[in-house]
Amino acid sequence: MQRADSVVTPTPRVRHIRVAALAMLARCLTAFLGGYVLTATVATLVARVLPISRVEATIWGMIPAFLFYATVGLWCFHEPRLARAAAAVWGGAIVAGVALWLLGVRP
Repeated sequence: MQRADSVVTPTPRVRHIRVAALAMLARCLTAFLGGYVLTATVATLVARVLPISRVEATIWGMIPAFLFYATVGLWCFHEPRLARAAAAVWGGAIVAGVALWLLGVRP
């Protein structure tokens, strides 16, 4: 029986599992949430810059967004380096968001 004041240090195997679980959680958040944010901003940017009517531009922005979101999600799980996937997804979302902010509302 362990005493209440004793410090239990996890074994190296438990630590390795915890690190792997946190990395998988970060990869899932990047793929699902980051992929959604990136896809939404890119679709909005496409709809914003196309020189056609608003309705048609929105449709043309939305249609490839489904394929883009799936591609981003799959790529996040295929990329061996989590940092590279996170930087690409979150960085792309920030760049697209800043571009949208700079363009403003469509007249």
